[in-house]
Amino acid sequence: MPPSTRPADDLAGFPPVAATVDLVALTVRDDALQVLVVTRTGDPHAGELALPGGFVHPDEDLDSAAARVLVEETGMRRPPGHLEQLKTYGAPNRDPRLRVVSVAYLAMAPTRLDPRVRGDAAVAAWVPVERALTAPLAFDHTTILTDAISRARSKLEYTSLAAAFCGPEFTVSNLRRVYEVVWGVRLDPRNFHRKVSSTPGFIIDTGHTVIDGPGRPAALYRRGPATMLVPPLTREQPDT
Repeated sequence: MPPSTRPADDLAGFPPVAATVDLVALTVRDDALQVLVVTRTGDPHAGELALPGGFVHPDEDLDSAAARVLVEETGMRRPPGHLEQLKTYGAPNRDPRLRVVSVAYLAMAPTRLDPRVRGDAAVAAWVPVERALTAPLAFDHTTILTDAISRARSKLEYTSLAAAFCGPEFTVSNLRRVYEVVWGVRLDPRNFHRKVSSTPGFIIDTGHTVIDGPGRPAALYRRGPATMLVPPLTREQPDT
């Protein structure tokens, strides 16, 4: 019976399909946008760089699998920063072992977060995204990484997620540098300070200060309750 006329409850003849999650964990580190990668120790693609990932366990949903893999790779007790579903990738030949459909996730992690080494990864490390994009990443991970970077850059325009790259407390200059690194532009400090401080609920003054270069101490802020930025921030260099 042709597949198109097979009864809906008849699964005989369908090839096995596995579900995996792949993670694009981004951070701003050493004044650069960096991504967490592992070096594969087993086939396929042994010795190549890859995004962290793994098969979905029979007893877990997709979000739980993504959170588990991220915790395993970073050593944190809970998913750090921000974690959201990115896109599903299901090309028939993306994995030579069997048909694998992967749900990719985007994570935005604080700067001071060191990865841990797992048994199935020789190295887990943060690398600049420019290096990762030019390296021969395993499977279709270059495509996944490219899509994730585009999503992150767009979301910084209209959401408050840039603060996910910062620690619990940060200066406005710390936050501005996140935007500059992720977007690849230079922003006018005075205009940026005016925009973020005038956006209701974006950042909240903690009442603390820190020495942040020459001049008087800089105020420390924490992330506010706002999730959307109205009006959105723009990537263009503001007028001075």
